Amino acid sequence: MMLRAALISLALVVVGPIATRFGWMRFPLGLGMLALGSLSAAVVVVTALVAALRGGSAAGMVAMLVGIAALVVPVGQLVSAGRAPAIHDITTDTDNPPRFVALLPLRGADASTPNYDGPDAAVQQRRAYPDIVPLTLPASPADVLARADRAARALGWTVVATDPLDGRLEATATTFWFRFVDDVVIRIRPEAAGSRLDIRSKSRVGRGDLGANARRIRAFVAEVQSLM
Repeated sequence: MMLRAALISLALVVVGPIATRFGWMRFPLGLGMLALGSLSAAVVVVTALVAALRGGSAAGMVAMLVGIAALVVPVGQLVSAGRAPAIHDITTDTDNPPRFVALLPLRGADASTPNYDGPDAAVQQRRAYPDIVPLTLPASPADVLARADRAARALGWTVVATDPLDGRLEATATTFWFRFVDDVVIRIRPEAAGSRLDIRSKSRVGRGDLGANARRIRAFVAEVQSLM
């Protein structure tokens, strides 16, 4: 009985994200399956551990191992959540963040506000991600915009709009498993040394992002620098 419960828990944890990834179900159901599987796996592990302390069977030990396997990814996500601040709007310019324009009509009524999350988010960002700063490049804004476009596409983003006159590029990035859509805007301005590039990445859903937007910005900056 306990082994069966452990196997069902593992199946829920595995099938939920995979089914969402390939579009077989919507993310609320896939996320719910992951949560339910994680909870039931935790119950199995605790129950099996108690049984083992009382001289449990080999099947109980197998059930505990299966339950632990089911919890590896969810527990890892919880650890990441504990390390990352509960914010989901990251930018290289917290004083004057780049604004979404072309993406506004695509975000939907249920999406988070397109406005920047404010001073409290800025304080938390600077504390958690001090390396997220503007990028100065020795090239013209037009050249940097072209490289930014190439970098965005190389990272698998969907470029929604580029505006050379405004020095702006907007794109969406979709998370791998649950297909969450995050919005990105890049702003390029001329400077004496060349150009200044600012980027902002914001999740449409959720309060925290487990550090995903900061990782996305770092990956983009590294890709642009590799093209220089």
